[in-house]
Amino acid sequence: MEHETIFDLLHTMDQVTNKLIIHWNKTFKENLGISHILVLSHLNEHGKSRPSDIAKALGLTPPSLTHLSEKLIQKKLAVRLADENDRRILYLDITDTGRSVLKKAHLEGQYLRRKLFEKLTAEERKQLLAIYEKLNS
Repeated sequence: MEHETIFDLLHTMDQVTNKLIIHWNKTFKENLGISHILVLSHLNEHGKSRPSDIAKALGLTPPSLTHLSEKLIQKKLAVRLADENDRRILYLDITDTGRSVLKKAHLEGQYLRRKLFEKLTAEERKQLLAIYEKLNS
C-alpha cells in the first residue's frame, strides 16, 4: 500500500471523527467534553473506581483525570468516596444526576450517528461495519 494512501485514509478518518466531536460539542448543552462522558460511562459500567484505574482504562494521564473529575464533582455528576478500611484510598462514583447526563449524551450521540450514516446506503453501512470489524480484529 502506498504511504500517501494510508496517510490519506488516516487523515480522512480523523476528519470524520473530529467533525463528529465538534458537532457533538455544539449540540450537547451540558458544558462537558467527550472525555467527561467517557469517565461517566466508565463509572456507570464499572461502579466506583480508583482514579488511577479509570485513567489507565481510558488511556488518560492521572493529572488529566484529576482535572476531569474535579469538573464532574463540581457539577454533582460524580462524587469522591473514601475507602472504609483505608481512608487514604479514594474512589470516584457516578451520581444519579451523572447517569441522567450520560443518558442524554448517549441519545445525542445516537442522533449524530444516525445523521452521519443516513448518507450511506444500507449496503455501504454493512461494508463499513465489516471493514471496521476486520481492522479491529
